[in-house]
Amino acid sequence: MAKRKTANAGDGVYKPSDRVGYVISWKDAQGRRRRRTVKVPTQEQARAALSAERQKVEKAKAIGVPLPTEDSFAAFAAEFLRHQERRIAPRVIKGRISKAEYERQKGIVETKLAPFFGAVRLAAIRRADVVRFINERTGKVSDGTIIKEVNVLKRLFNVALSLEKIPTNPAQDAPLPQAPEGRNRYLTPEQWHSVFKACYIPTEDGNESGQWLQEVAALAVSLGTRRGELLAVVVPDIDLDARIILLRRTKNGKTRPAFINDLAMEVLTSMGIRERKERKDRGKLFRGITAEQVSMRFIRACREAGVEDFSFHDLRHSFASHLRMAGADLHDLQILLGHSDPRMTVRYAHLSDEHLAMNAQRLNGVLTLPAPDSEETTSDVHPEGK
Repeated sequence: MAKRKTANAGDGVYKPSDRVGYVISWKDAQGRRRRRTVKVPTQEQARAALSAERQKVEKAKAIGVPLPTEDSFAAFAAEFLRHQERRIAPRVIKGRISKAEYERQKGIVETKLAPFFGAVRLAAIRRADVVRFINERTGKVSDGTIIKEVNVLKRLFNVALSLEKIPTNPAQDAPLPQAPEGRNRYLTPEQWHSVFKACYIPTEDGNESGQWLQEVAALAVSLGTRRGELLAVVVPDIDLDARIILLRRTKNGKTRPAFINDLAMEVLTSMGIRERKERKDRGKLFRGITAEQVSMRFIRACREAGVEDFSFHDLRHSFASHLRMAGADLHDLQILLGHSDPRMTVRYAHLSDEHLAMNAQRLNGVLTLPAPDSEETTSDVHPEGK
């Protein structure tokens, strides 16, 4: 395609032959060439616009303030995603993110932020624009979702800030809704037994292979793992003698151990893990099972057991809740669950007190005061009254 020709109307001012207005050209404070179309009818007005830009450059050089970018939000959003993609690492350390975290940020940028801010110039976005985004999302999604979306927006602006494309982060002090309390739905022992029984899925010919959901559910509730963490486990990462399973694909990207208790050992033994290790099996613990299969089949089993509003992830809450009620320390619980933020574990704090208070009521009717004797009471009050 041939380039569009422009006629030179003076130093730094050009007249496009195919559109209205003038193109002004100048160098910014960092020495980079900048161009902008100004839709004005006369050359004098174009020169005035160019002069204004050059004055900004001189001011920026004098006080060391970077010039704001002319990029649109959409243009920088693509640059931000490339920046984040380069930070993906198999192990999350400072300055790095997991593949899953990158995909989450990408989804928010492409489907929520870019459609809203899109063509707006990045440097022109103000706090009020961020507030409008929050207001537009309020009522459509949960408060927790809004917080996640604005946090990604903050991160995007922080990257722009570090690249000196904007002077401040307009989302920094945006009025976010209050973070919702974490869900804490757990099964009683009786409910767990009913659900576990319903997790058996016999095949049409009655084949015993239908017990895979029981195995997945029993390990999840006994180890406290997330669904993805459990399905990613491979046989070499299971040490039956040390009673440890290494979880490598975690939410924050950091490898952590899951400790094998008696229930988990019973399940792993029934699955023939020791024999698989002797055969040098390097495959997954659960082969040919998808996350969607686990979730959908488990919800169906809960309904059959008469347990409503319970998801597979709630087995993790059951693990944590019963540990806490058994006296587990919150710090230890945080480590077992792999929570990077201790506030995530606080939702279980009250369970210990409630459980202890309930057990204290077992003394009702056991340790009671004897009924007062009327004669002895009278004698005590009036010792001289005989």
